[in-house]
Amino acid sequence: MASMNSIASENVPSPAEPKRGEASSASPAAAPAAAEPRVASLATALRRARLHNASRAEALSEVRGAEIVRLEVLRDAIEPVLEQLPDGCDLFDVAISPSERPRLFIDQLGFIEIGRDGRGYRFLQDTRHGRIQICESEKSEAIVEAVTAYIAHRLIEREKALAFDFASGATAAEAARAAVTSAVEAAPPSPRAESQAPEDGGRAMQSYLLLWEAIGAIVAFGLLTALGLWFYGLGRF
Repeated sequence: MASMNSIASENVPSPAEPKRGEASSASPAAAPAAAEPRVASLATALRRARLHNASRAEALSEVRGAEIVRLEVLRDAIEPVLEQLPDGCDLFDVAISPSERPRLFIDQLGFIEIGRDGRGYRFLQDTRHGRIQICESEKSEAIVEAVTAYIAHRLIEREKALAFDFASGATAAEAARAAVTSAVEAAPPSPRAESQAPEDGGRAMQSYLLLWEAIGAIVAFGLLTALGLWFYGLGRF
């Protein structure tokens, strides 16, 4: 049995090895295919960029529209407070500015916008020292209370300004004109004005003398004419 197995193993052919010629002929054909560079397409990149910008703009438009709707709801909640304003009060002009960042303006200084987290409200005011935050809350009721207090303080400032004008007995324009008039009267006379007064007096005296010289010339001419006529009449007789 052992001799038969050894004979069979000797008769089994060994696996064929690739020839050197075949291996060398196949490698140059595969190398260019692997080393071929991938050409970038600018048109494809532009198309992808446009799609990305369109989707981003659509998302921003949806967010802006949602913020405007929330601000409109808040404006409707503030409307009953605005209806209680005194007649003739034009301090407040509540309106929504549909800009890139929508805002609900209470007046020229105070406005409300949606917080950066997209959930709460921010009530801001521009002052001489920069922009300050009056209130920030996710509840519209808190913002309405803050706006009501803000309007009340602005009305008190308006009453103080009107009371000052009434106490002074003049409006702001009249007070400005009075200040300018008093400043002009209090100013010392300029040297030009002082030198101009003697010049005006000298001119008046010159005009007066010229008038009398003209009258004297007319009288003398009349006398000479009369004497000439008189001598002419004597000569005829």
